[in-house]
Amino acid sequence: EQERGITIYSACIPLKWKDSTINLIDTPGHVDFTAEVERSLRVLDGCVVVFDAQKGVEAQSETVWRQANKYKVPRICFVNKMDRVGADFEMSVGTIREKLGARPIAVQYPIGAEESFRGVVDLIENQAMIWLDDSGETFELQPVPEDLKERVNLLREQMVEAACEQDDSLMEKYFAGEEISFDELRRGLRKATLALQITPVFCGSAFKKKGVQPLLDGVVAFLPS
Repeated sequence: EQERGITIYSACIPLKWKDSTINLIDTPGHVDFTAEVERSLRVLDGCVVVFDAQKGVEAQSETVWRQANKYKVPRICFVNKMDRVGADFEMSVGTIREKLGARPIAVQYPIGAEESFRGVVDLIENQAMIWLDDSGETFELQPVPEDLKERVNLLREQMVEAACEQDDSLMEKYFAGEEISFDELRRGLRKATLALQITPVFCGSAFKKKGVQPLLDGVVAFLPS
């Protein structure tokens, strides 16, 4: 596996994140090992499906997605390689909608792309996370950049609607124009994710560890225990 630089056998790696233990099962991405992926999907509680920001949905992604549908596995998406040339978050999310027939709901929005990728907007808490170094381990929370506010507000509205659809009490609050708390939003998004109604979408650059912390928070918040 090291020689080829690809995963061949599924392996389980338990890791601690805040108050939770996550059992990560890394499955092969290569088409030759589809049977191994299907074997894993039977026992998985939830999935993080990783997409290339430059390519969006690829042929093998479609196969794995259909298998996850078959076994009714709730999932979240991670648009990876946002720092690569040609990275396009909106295009990638569009391919998830068009090619997979899914309902992707952005819970993050990238700040910049390719070489200028420097952070993400957390749509739930409506604030920007800006990385302070190249390792992605230290970051600073800032207000949403002015040039992104219009797009962020639109995506946040879509996200709030999706969160309220599965929860009558939240829907009443929404129609009454009342403020919905961050925890209530997460609760609604979790319900919709577990009901296979939506797929929350995160983004970052795994190689540089950028966006990994919020993704782990998303695993704990939206996928089954």
